[in-house]
Amino acid sequence: MGSGSGISEVHFDQAGYDLRCEWGLEGLLALQASCDAVVIVDVLSFSTAVDIALSKGASVLPYRWKDDSAKRFAAEKGAVLADGRSAGSEYTLSPASLRSIPPGTRLVLPSPNGSTLALSASGVPIFTACLRNAPAVAKQAAAHGSRIAVIPAGEQWPNSALRPCLEDLMGAGSVLAGLPGTSSPEAEAAIATFVRFRQNLGGALFRCGSGKELVERGFALDVELAAEYAVSRVVPMLTGEQFI
Repeated sequence: MGSGSGISEVHFDQAGYDLRCEWGLEGLLALQASCDAVVIVDVLSFSTAVDIALSKGASVLPYRWKDDSAKRFAAEKGAVLADGRSAGSEYTLSPASLRSIPPGTRLVLPSPNGSTLALSASGVPIFTACLRNAPAVAKQAAAHGSRIAVIPAGEQWPNSALRPCLEDLMGAGSVLAGLPGTSSPEAEAAIATFVRFRQNLGGALFRCGSGKELVERGFALDVELAAEYAVSRVVPMLTGEQFI
């Protein structure tokens, strides 16, 4: 039976398992209270951008998407504001744009998916992971306890509804595959997706809908960077209001 009126949320917290996986904001809210740590996965933008920025010695402050107060917030924090990919600014949601960000930079990074989830998470250690740093993040998350929720952020349809996407399910599986413990069926599905494409992650990302869209928009390098597996030891953890 699917969710609906009168169905208690307790059925959807996957509490009988150590490793749990659910989509987007509602999934985060359903799982986080009963877990020891949460890992947010947004492979083709936010999580990969955070990994690259932190690897250069910067820190990242997530912020609400299309919020006019972002510029003021960045000024108050002595930070640089990133724009959307197509803005043509020096730093954007494009991970490739962050490869030369100077050490010590504080970057305000609004995004519709990863940032939104990070700002909504609370009560437990919060990490963000991508294919690049999945093993490192899994190891650190496990140090906080056995009950780990991995949240594929998903993308959005034009009407703003959640669009489950291959890249984030694959990314979630790459984290879950490195964790000990019992897996919920939802977590098992994510792991199976990662295992299925493990030998050709780049091919999968370039062929999936999100990857094809980015290539058409001129961001093939972002897809290439996002497809690199286990090349980073960066473990982005939300500390106060920023990932460090």
